[in-house]
Amino acid sequence: MNIRRNLPLTFSLLVASVLPAAAGVVISSPSSGNQVQSPFTLSAIAANCSSQNVSAMGYSLDNSSSTTIIYNSSMNAQISSGTGSHTVHVKAWGAKGAVCVTDVAVNVTGAADGPAIPSNATSVGSIQTLGNWKAVFDSGTGSGSATGYTGLTGSPSKSGQARVFSTTFKNYGGELYSASFGDDVNATNFIYDGWVYLTSSTSTMANLEMDMNQVMPNGQTVIFGFQCDGYSGTWDYTMNKGSAQKPVDSWVNTKASCNLKNWSKNAWHHIQVSYSRTDSGYVTYKSVWLDGVQQQINATVYSAFALGWAPTILTNFQVDGLGSGGTPVVYLDDLTIYRW
Repeated sequence: MNIRRNLPLTFSLLVASVLPAAAGVVISSPSSGNQVQSPFTLSAIAANCSSQNVSAMGYSLDNSSSTTIIYNSSMNAQISSGTGSHTVHVKAWGAKGAVCVTDVAVNVTGAADGPAIPSNATSVGSIQTLGNWKAVFDSGTGSGSATGYTGLTGSPSKSGQARVFSTTFKNYGGELYSASFGDDVNATNFIYDGWVYLTSSTSTMANLEMDMNQVMPNGQTVIFGFQCDGYSGTWDYTMNKGSAQKPVDSWVNTKASCNLKNWSKNAWHHIQVSYSRTDSGYVTYKSVWLDGVQQQINATVYSAFALGWAPTILTNFQVDGLGSGGTPVVYLDDLTIYRW
């Protein structure tokens, strides 16, 4: 996204969030009380257990005597269960016999995966296949640099035509990829629905940003900025703390967790985001789903910008680098945006 970030302040505040996790089992997804669909993703890590190195982790459901064991200090497992309220017991075993347990309560529903879409919604699908994708260095990521390649590929792919984003960066630089897919100024409700594939190279990726921009009837552009923040381990959204004519754009951390390091690699991940706007440019970020697990956002902020654009709806897909340099490769498939 071409909105400048205050890197000296932002970086100094966020570095602390990537320090080692506290002792015991830390569950990053789902959060306690989440509504999920079966199967749902369980992501957890155990740095140590009672000052012992962790030799294995495992999980069990409710009062079951059966425990699935994973011989690692982290896990990213798919759990199937019936509908209703359940408790997942996540366990870690230290090398000298210590046992640590953290529980998380979930509500498994039989509803369709993701947000409800009304019958009158307009949808644009396979946006990743459009031929008008462009790439540009986002100068808002600071004094570094980045260049990017994007094109279609058949493998890996869910649909047969996924889009690859290969970004070469230096000094935390970020590359912004964008494509316009419509010009509807009247729609006020949106659902972003896409599939993302991470490779092992994404260990050098700091943030993954998935935005949408829309010109409104008054000619101003509302920015729906949304990203998985690798520094804070949260989903973030953007807001304008100033006016449309004198904007002060800013990223805001939510309480919804998102840690790219915990996403399984060489696998597809389903991302769905629900948001809406008013005609005066106030955006409500409602919910985000990652692999069928819903997290509530419920934040309303001002996000209108007087950019002088002609009517358009466009989407951004941005990759921000982590560290002195690297080439993270990410894939996007089945990108559909619903509006009404």
